Amino acid sequence: MKVTVDIDCTPEELRTFFGLPDVQPMQQAMMKEIEDRMKANLAAMDPETMVNTWLPQGMQSWDQMQKAFWGQFNATGQSGHSGHASHSGQAGKPGKKSDKDQAD
Repeated sequence: MKVTVDIDCTPEELRTFFGLPDVQPMQQAMMKEIEDRMKANLAAMDPETMVNTWLPQGMQSWDQMQKAFWGQFNATGQSGHSGHASHSGQAGKPGKKSDKDQAD
């Protein structure tokens, strides 16, 4: 024997029929709270606020940040060029043959 029952009702009517609590007011209040918090945190996503938060207190202006970057680039560039002229100590000296030339 097979019995089929079709119930046509809204979710609210079914919750009431089974005696479940109406959580819609609580859900609306929670969604309002979440929305308020998200709006408040969007102010912290402002680019200027983010940069001020991430940079140290002494480097708050763009000019200071650019000078610090250029100082680091120049220091790296100067130290990188100091030992590139000769690796073996014999390259570029007249009369000296490299290992490759001696093998020929």
